[in-house]
Amino acid sequence: MTQYILLFLVGLIAGCLNVIAGGGSFLTIPLLIFMGLPPVVANGTNRVGILCQNVAASYSFQRHKVVDWRYVRWATVPAVIGALIGSKVAVTIGDEVFKNILAALMIVVTLWTLWDPLKKKREEDKKKPFNRTALTIGFFCVGIYGGFVQAGVGFLVLAATTMAGLDLVKGNAVKVLSILFYTIISLAIFAFEGKIDWGLGLVLAAGTVLGSQIGVHMTVLKGHQWVKKVVTATVIIMALKLIFS
Repeated sequence: MTQYILLFLVGLIAGCLNVIAGGGSFLTIPLLIFMGLPPVVANGTNRVGILCQNVAASYSFQRHKVVDWRYVRWATVPAVIGALIGSKVAVTIGDEVFKNILAALMIVVTLWTLWDPLKKKREEDKKKPFNRTALTIGFFCVGIYGGFVQAGVGFLVLAATTMAGLDLVKGNAVKVLSILFYTIISLAIFAFEGKIDWGLGLVLAAGTVLGSQIGVHMTVLKGHQWVKKVVTATVIIMALKLIFS
């Protein structure tokens, strides 16, 4: 019973982080592995929470009228194609290989976000029009990565939307909708291969759904600058966790 409560609480935190910034799966996948799931099954099980979280968050962003479906359309199609590739690779590699890749990605993604190489780009793009090509190419890469591991994909999505000229509020709306659509495909592939623990996945989903609603509420009410501060704080916390764990 204790492990279910812990999984729910961590899911709540992860769901909130995933909507506001990203990186929640860096908490949930290691926890699922610690609870005894093989790494590849933990990777698949985590997607039950991701799917439910993004269904709830997408509805809330739409209700707050911050979704521009032009951006979503150009992001979703390449993301789904990329996710097909990434998910197929993820279900075929061994557990030890996946665990090592996950550890390396945690370090690389954290360093990338701390370095923040797109800071200057964000300032430049404030006066530039929507870049359809950047969004399409960026989300194809996002789909491959998200289909493979999901952890940290939120930061990569925000990088792609920044390159396309979107602010963080619109970028977050595009993020949750595109992840929702490609996660449907990715989850189906993991389920077909028997790589999901549905019991733990549903407990995790209950937490992520509640967390996602908190995340949407804070994003819409607080706006771009507040989201930027939370992204920075999230990255610092993850970096410290990596250093001292």
